[in-house]
Amino acid sequence: MKTRKYYSIRHSKDPNAGRMDLPLLLEVFRDMFLRFEGKGYFQMSFGYICVDAGFVPGNLGGNIELHVLRTLHKSNLWPIEDKCRSYSEEDLFDMLEFLLDFVAKPVQGYYHGYNDCGYHYETFDQQTGRDEFRNAVNELLADYKTGFEVSKDGEILASAEEGLANLFQADLKTSDPKNIENRVQAAVLKFRRYRSSLNDRRDAIRDLSDVLEFLRPKVKKVLTSKDEDDLFNIANNFSIRHHNPKQKTDYDTAIWYSWMFYFYLATIHAFLRLLQRQEQAK
Repeated sequence: MKTRKYYSIRHSKDPNAGRMDLPLLLEVFRDMFLRFEGKGYFQMSFGYICVDAGFVPGNLGGNIELHVLRTLHKSNLWPIEDKCRSYSEEDLFDMLEFLLDFVAKPVQGYYHGYNDCGYHYETFDQQTGRDEFRNAVNELLADYKTGFEVSKDGEILASAEEGLANLFQADLKTSDPKNIENRVQAAVLKFRRYRSSLNDRRDAIRDLSDVLEFLRPKVKKVLTSKDEDDLFNIANNFSIRHHNPKQKTDYDTAIWYSWMFYFYLATIHAFLRLLQRQEQAK
């Protein structure tokens, strides 16, 4: 269940109201992890402690700390409940992606009543467990700094700008996934990846402008020539698609790259819908 925003946050004039800093995020993450662990969501991979049998290994074997070290190439991350308060931001995001690979919702098992040992599970639903854990993580990350989320593929991404999230969720109305849909999705991922560089973002904008260039012959049918020229001049004149002395370079790239990216993405969606409507009218 998503936590709603209460009065003081909804009506605050401070844009950072309700945002978590890293120490608070780590504390809330620790509590979230322990809740999922307590319900058996990591028994399949990490095993469990039994009062009779001792440690019963999961799929990752008896040395989880070594597996974390070999996978993430970092020490001092395991066990989570002891180490997580000293994580860096990068450590936390690495661990969140790691946990998403190994979480699974328990389905069938038995209750070991001796000394109130607890449930020992034998079958698991990995996809459901992953979905539930991802939803909990996304609710957590939405309030950290400018907002982050975990993609369906398990990657930490920057959240969409306010009011523009639908652009990432809307289907692309195309019958040419190779030249349009796949390229747009790759550009979106490149732009939104955690710690994407300005060069990554510029490349993502260039990739979207290439998709528009591919659509250009069809777009001519639904645009005036002036509108068409204005649209492509944005990429051509702001050091995105070409490189020449006449191009503008003295602008705040962090701000304008975001504007250009969302502008092109929205334009692609609009063009595809216009073209679809034109086809349906025939």
